[in-house]
Amino acid sequence: MAARTPLFDKQDISSIGAIAVAPSDHNTIYVGTGEAAIRGNTTYGTGVYKSVDAGKNWKNIGLRDTRQIGALIVHPNNPDIVLVAALGHAFGPNPERGIFRTSDGGKTWAKVLSKDENTGGIDVVFDPHNPNVVFASLWQARRQPWFFSSGGPGSGLYKSEDNGVTWKQLTGNGLPDGILGIIGISVSGADSNRVFAIIEAKEGGIFRSDDGGEKWTKVNDDGRFRQRAWYFSKIYADPKSADTVYVLNTGAFKSVDGAKTFNLLPARHGDHHGLWIDPENPNRIGNVNDGGASISVDGGKTWTTQNNQPTAQFYHVATDNAYPYHIYGAQQDNSNVGIASRSEEGVITAQNWFVAGGGECGFVVPDPRDWRIIYSNNEGYITRYDKNKEEVQDMSVWPLDNAGHGAIDLVHRFQWITPLLLSPHNPDVVYTAAECVFKSTDHGMSWTQISNDLTKNDKSKQQPSGGPLTNDITSVEYYDTVFALAESPKKQGTLWAGTDDGLVHVTTDDGKNWANVTPKMPEWSTVSIIDPSPHDATTAYVAVDRHRLDDFKPYIFKTADLGKSWSTVTNGIPEGAYVHSVREDPRRKGMLYAGTELGVYFSLDDGAHWQPLQLNLPQSPIHDLVVKDDDLVVATHGRSFWVLDNLTPLRQLSVQSPSSDMLLYQPQTAVRLHYPEEIDKRQPAGDNPLMGAMIDYYFKSAPKDEVTLDILDAQGKLVRHLSSKEKKENEQPPEWPDRVEVPKTIPANEGMNRFAWDLRYNEPIQVPGAFYAGNAPRGALALPGDYQVKLTANGKTQTAALHFVVDPRTKDHEGELPKQFELSTQVNARISELHQAVNEIREVKSQIKELHTKFGNDPKVKPALAAADAMEHKMSEVEQQLIQVNMKGSEGNLAFPNMLNEAFDTFSHSVDAGDREPTKPQMDVFASLSGRLDEQLKKWNAIKKDDLPKVTELIKQADLPALIIKEKKSE
Repeated sequence: MAARTPLFDKQDISSIGAIAVAPSDHNTIYVGTGEAAIRGNTTYGTGVYKSVDAGKNWKNIGLRDTRQIGALIVHPNNPDIVLVAALGHAFGPNPERGIFRTSDGGKTWAKVLSKDENTGGIDVVFDPHNPNVVFASLWQARRQPWFFSSGGPGSGLYKSEDNGVTWKQLTGNGLPDGILGIIGISVSGADSNRVFAIIEAKEGGIFRSDDGGEKWTKVNDDGRFRQRAWYFSKIYADPKSADTVYVLNTGAFKSVDGAKTFNLLPARHGDHHGLWIDPENPNRIGNVNDGGASISVDGGKTWTTQNNQPTAQFYHVATDNAYPYHIYGAQQDNSNVGIASRSEEGVITAQNWFVAGGGECGFVVPDPRDWRIIYSNNEGYITRYDKNKEEVQDMSVWPLDNAGHGAIDLVHRFQWITPLLLSPHNPDVVYTAAECVFKSTDHGMSWTQISNDLTKNDKSKQQPSGGPLTNDITSVEYYDTVFALAESPKKQGTLWAGTDDGLVHVTTDDGKNWANVTPKMPEWSTVSIIDPSPHDATTAYVAVDRHRLDDFKPYIFKTADLGKSWSTVTNGIPEGAYVHSVREDPRRKGMLYAGTELGVYFSLDDGAHWQPLQLNLPQSPIHDLVVKDDDLVVATHGRSFWVLDNLTPLRQLSVQSPSSDMLLYQPQTAVRLHYPEEIDKRQPAGDNPLMGAMIDYYFKSAPKDEVTLDILDAQGKLVRHLSSKEKKENEQPPEWPDRVEVPKTIPANEGMNRFAWDLRYNEPIQVPGAFYAGNAPRGALALPGDYQVKLTANGKTQTAALHFVVDPRTKDHEGELPKQFELSTQVNARISELHQAVNEIREVKSQIKELHTKFGNDPKVKPALAAADAMEHKMSEVEQQLIQVNMKGSEGNLAFPNMLNEAFDTFSHSVDAGDREPTKPQMDVFASLSGRLDEQLKKWNAIKKDDLPKVTELIKQADLPALIIKEKKSE
């Protein structure tokens, strides 16, 4: 299956809790934002959105404060009638929760079923045969940093018989007594009397009614379907068979006997959360789970891949010192991963990924000296992965599985996302933290505790989690832990520790003494990230996150005196964009980047003012970011890794807007690389950086006339001339969809412009319409060194120095490059001579043809035309040796042999490959080709010298236009 196309990237929120296509109008789509499976990493929504053009455009139609939406259904015959099950705030009370109904397409909403400020709607379904009959469930649930609770007096099952306008609660008659939790519902499409419900209760399980919900029977209490009820509890009746029903949990299960027994389906991944069954063809099933979405067309026997959806939820991000560098992170409910930042194939695919040792959460940290040694953690477990040996070794501080135990029972409180770092001063030193900080100097073979408990250690916030019905204890709810840990890159032994209960400590002697330097902030805040300045050992930035206390305001603090005093630096970041991460640019002091729930922000003035840095980045939570050389790498929580290539122009910005009409930025140092001529972008793949040296410039307004960009060498000689005027006269007709068209026209738009020069000299003279096995001949690849960029527009010129270096992987034989360049240049010069001759021959032949067309019937000119025809025959003999005249496709040479043009072209690619000096056979072939070319050029020059003047004289005598050869030179 091809890559999927996102439809919601341009909206102000990313999380989707429910989606429904109007059965009576498939162009009308409703989306309820904010997921209702309220994990610790859940993100929020901003109400209901509607599209009337199949997802091209969207409009928010209300219920903005519902935050989390569990279900949304559209009337089968009227696309304006919609019911929404809105859970409400996950982390606190609020009034906008319950079941809502609109009958005018979302212009107005009525709350038709609700309980209280702590209870919301979680499911709502129609009777497929009678939309007046509706079932819904309310759920009382709450999550906070130290606990999760599912169930309470607010939860319940309800039925409406007037299309959701009024409701009655269903109790007794076989339904479980006492407190209820989450409830999932489904009505059979084969029999409206058959209703299924999966109910969290002390005596919960799967319940079935065969009389439309009046009486119920518990038909299944299998623990596989009841575990983690709050996270699953999804049930789906088949639209055609009354006895067929599906239930979702860690696995996807199917019953054909009315839910009495189930068989496990071979669905992709695990942790299943949604199912769609085609109402007309039940063999067509769509499934969504923690790995993505997949489709079955055979009733669940086989499923499509999920490796075509960039939906990874990363917790943190790191990079290594390889070239190209790799990006690392742990992805929720998947493995951790290392992935190349660029590939030789032009796109980044699965072959460029690898599992980097550990698990789904926490940090992945490569050794800066050898990227194949990778440390990672998963809750309290730490591993050291040797990629060379494919060996994983446990190096945990306390390697004991504490699942099911409250934090109060633990020896050490290791959280779901436990800090892990290598010392930037000595990568043999590893740090991690629980309620205290640990240090290892022997790669985790042993650990030393270097702090006391740095938390508030509030025992009331360390109790078992889950609520009144079902314990659900993962380390997500372990509280009073060190959540952020970092060492100053400027001063060894200066460590910062921040806790999830709102404390900040610092030590300047590697843990011997710690000082509480907590800034003034609301109680129980989570210190998400501490970023010690790469410029100053006494400066640090702290990102504080309070969204799990239902406080969505951004918090960033800065100290310049080791925590003695703090300032708040969040001006410009809006409420709702709570901050996960903050980083200072390692090249420019005071330039900051913030990863927030609503995207990336940056500051040019040390946090005094912030502005969005979103560009084409999809709207998504940014849980972490890091500056790697000139790139900004971000870990989104839902849209995988993204990279903003080349921060160089951003670093040159001032707080004030540019005052000049034109500005050429100092380019980054470029790397001399060979780029592919074909790239398969039709597969699921990540993007490579732009191919070439990136040149950035700014225009206050778009220039009206031509803009030119010239690249000059160190001696001021022209290397490449580029223009904003499009030129396509020599292009080969398209034949291969993956063929890369190298950009030759520079942009000249208002605002910022970026062009990637492919590091090549001007092309040789081309033959219009010629066919080649690959692209037409290119200019030589420039040598590493110093160049100058000259931008000309509106009569003004600006220049900037451009430096580029050899590929680090081939630097050991950089000295060989001048010889390769020399031969490449010679080959291109010969190709230009060849093409010039072909173009001259064809120009003369064209003039002769025109003479025949205009004057062929005039007997007075027949002697002149006969002489011209004789000369044309001699010219054609030369032309046919210079170029394969029958080459009309890229593989035409399989029927018509390569002549000099085709031979020189393929030979030029041979010379251009790699970064080595030419071989003796290459030099020999060049000499042979040059000799053959000289022979034909000699013949052509003789025709120009002897035949052409004679024919021209005869033509003049006949009062015909003379034959002319125009001089044509390469740029």
